[in-house]
Amino acid sequence: MDSGEISIKEERIRKITSLYYSRPEIQKVLFEFSKNREVCPRYFEGFGKRPDVFEYPGDIFELVKKGATSFHCSEERWKNPLKIETGMNEKQLNELREGWDLILDIDSKYIDYSKIMTLEILKILKFHGIKNVGLKFSGSKGFHLIIPWKAFPKEINMVKTSDMFPEYPRILVKYIIEQTKDSLIEKISKLSRPNRYIKDYQAPKEVMPDLILVSPRHLFRMPYSLHEKTSLASTVLKPEEIENFQLTDANPMKVEIRNFMPNSEEGEASELLVQALDWYRENSKDTVRKEIDFKPIKIDKILEANFPPCVKNILKGISDGKKRALFVLINLFRSVGMDKDELEKRIYDWNKKNEVPLREGYIQTQLSWAYRKKPIMPPNCREFYMGIGICQPDDFCKLIKNPINYLVRKSYKQNRKK
Repeated sequence: MDSGEISIKEERIRKITSLYYSRPEIQKVLFEFSKNREVCPRYFEGFGKRPDVFEYPGDIFELVKKGATSFHCSEERWKNPLKIETGMNEKQLNELREGWDLILDIDSKYIDYSKIMTLEILKILKFHGIKNVGLKFSGSKGFHLIIPWKAFPKEINMVKTSDMFPEYPRILVKYIIEQTKDSLIEKISKLSRPNRYIKDYQAPKEVMPDLILVSPRHLFRMPYSLHEKTSLASTVLKPEEIENFQLTDANPMKVEIRNFMPNSEEGEASELLVQALDWYRENSKDTVRKEIDFKPIKIDKILEANFPPCVKNILKGISDGKKRALFVLINLFRSVGMDKDELEKRIYDWNKKNEVPLREGYIQTQLSWAYRKKPIMPPNCREFYMGIGICQPDDFCKLIKNPINYLVRKSYKQNRKK
């Protein structure tokens, strides 16, 4: 692009900015979203100073007068953003950070690809019990989704969730990518090759959520900020508007003001986070190494009396942590060579005892997923099991590190006596 084209684009955006950002409703929506966030103006090609905050709605137009064309903010929530300093270590940042929102940045050279990915992600989130998701146009050829900090549990296994940034959001993004990958390949292949029976395995790579965004102090375009290259507004949408969305719907002079931050229920995204952590634990490098080293054992007669106390507590039926408990049972039963029919019968019998049973479709999916791979050990004692309130160690627990060790030793001891 030559300097002439750049100057025309810059001239166009600058003509719009003064008129657009002078509107009180635009200043208000930007100001409200900025609370407890680090904000940063962009002056066409370059960013302003950091850290910065808006003290009043009028600050926005004052920055526009100085040449600001768009506004960006952090996905992290801070107690006092102005105390952030470059070079702070993890501990110092954790002390300042009060939480984080999950931002999914979906972008592609084709907006139709971005639409497909956005709709697939919304389906996955709904499957995990998330009813409230914020959605906006990025201003170019993609979309941003937000699950607010309110929706996440504040502690898991006695670890503060606010301290687990960017680790937890990265795991969530990877999990969502994995869950949507197959359907994305199918739908993009139909879109790009309607008359062929060839799946396009490369196209989805162009539209996967951006992991770069999930990093300390990374910024994203604020709702209703303009975009320098397109002169379009980052307008908030309803999920049902995605399919028919056109770029002209983001005309800054015609946008309808809506709240990007959804009215989420407290802990609404707990199941999503727990499931993502379980998936990551199962598929991380450490787990892969464990899977290679671990050789399944065959116990001919598996008696409930030989199960460790945590597993006995699970089998009585539980109210919280059912998905984590299912993960434990599947991997424990497979690791000791339990017959598939017996395994499934025990799982479904257990589920009926739960205060609110898991959906059978969910259990079938987890069983199918597990049987596609070699057996792996369930998580080691004790932290994982304490997190769902089932760890009540007996004297024998002192000798073991994993529920499998307990079951094997007890079974061996019993057989030796016989």
